Amino acid sequence: MRKPAITPPRSTALPSADHRDGTQSALRGVAPHQARRAGEAGGAWRVILSNLHRGALLALLPMPLLAASDGAVRVKDIADVEGVRENQLVGYGLVVGLNGTGDKLDNAVFTRESLVGMLERLGVNTRDQIAKLQTKNVAAVMVTAGLPAFARSGSRIDVTVSAIGDATNLSGGMLLVTPLLAADGEVYGVAQGAVTTGAVAAKGAAASVTRNVPTSGKIANGAMVEREVNFSLGAHPQVNLALRNPDLTTARRIETAINQAMGGAVARATDPRTVALSLGTRDVIDSLVVIEDLRVEPDTQAIVIIDEASGTIVMGANVRISTVAIAQGNLTIRVSENPQVSQPGPFSRGGTTKVVPRSSISVDTQDDHKLGMLNAQPTLRDLVASLNALGVGPRDLISILQAIKAAGALQADLEVR
Repeated sequence: MRKPAITPPRSTALPSADHRDGTQSALRGVAPHQARRAGEAGGAWRVILSNLHRGALLALLPMPLLAASDGAVRVKDIADVEGVRENQLVGYGLVVGLNGTGDKLDNAVFTRESLVGMLERLGVNTRDQIAKLQTKNVAAVMVTAGLPAFARSGSRIDVTVSAIGDATNLSGGMLLVTPLLAADGEVYGVAQGAVTTGAVAAKGAAASVTRNVPTSGKIANGAMVEREVNFSLGAHPQVNLALRNPDLTTARRIETAINQAMGGAVARATDPRTVALSLGTRDVIDSLVVIEDLRVEPDTQAIVIIDEASGTIVMGANVRISTVAIAQGNLTIRVSENPQVSQPGPFSRGGTTKVVPRSSISVDTQDDHKLGMLNAQPTLRDLVASLNALGVGPRDLISILQAIKAAGALQADLEVR
């Protein structure tokens, strides 16, 4: 069986000293500019700056830098080293110490058999008294965790515990020793610890309150790694970068940035998702540290995502709409029922009381809506302003966008979820 792949540690994301020096020099370059603008404003800023502590001034100056930054991001934020990731672990165990909220042993046969088997391994024989086991303080659970990249033996990882029986609450329970297995069937960790759910559940004779999910919880640092994945990143001179959002333009920009930084034809974009690195005799770790801190501006696809269930609309920065004319209106029909009671007069003979239906129907065609012009907009900001000028809600806007797409005026992909 092929060994699972692993991911690089996050510690390689530390900024370099050159980057910190560049930031400080940028701050020194902004300060005179701010002072000149203050002088042009009539000296008002001089009065304010004179009352500020020097440290407070340095804390305020980075704000314009953040606002003026472009859309460039680090390579590590948009691409991963191919084949380097975490592995999923899973195990089956028992949670004990519950306050009467565990599995009912008559219904959950697996919980009863697991409890009997555990007691036998501890030297307690209950097999001949299995019918008398009626405890409600035990729950069978599935334990899941992610084995991080390059995790070493003895390191700890978080685990998630989820009930698989009819237990109603795992709060306050204790997970007993549970082996965690990977896809190859080998044990890579052992989990044990107190379960925390972060849920609140209270029940009375006629009412109950439940917040969050009390049948699923976590154990921080609840598992210890017992087996390592045998993998050496530095022994592979051929490394591939996998883009999280495949795009040919972004891959080509990453290739150009890497080749300029490394001083040679090191990177080559082979497809929209992959950038191949031929490092040769270069140190793999040192090269990846330099490459992952390079900044490129990723290109995005023009797409509009619509969630009809919640009425959410998300547009990409490259979405454009050609000039169209729009007239939008809804046909609303309201039917209201107001039944009345008809009863005979006093002292009448043979009369009966009956319910007489009374219905009222109204139709609203919204004739006040006129035809509007939606001009082609060069930027997303102008497009949003034009759509807002139509004066329609999100759900009406969904229908409008679908109609614009059908007319061929929406220059973007429309994805409805």
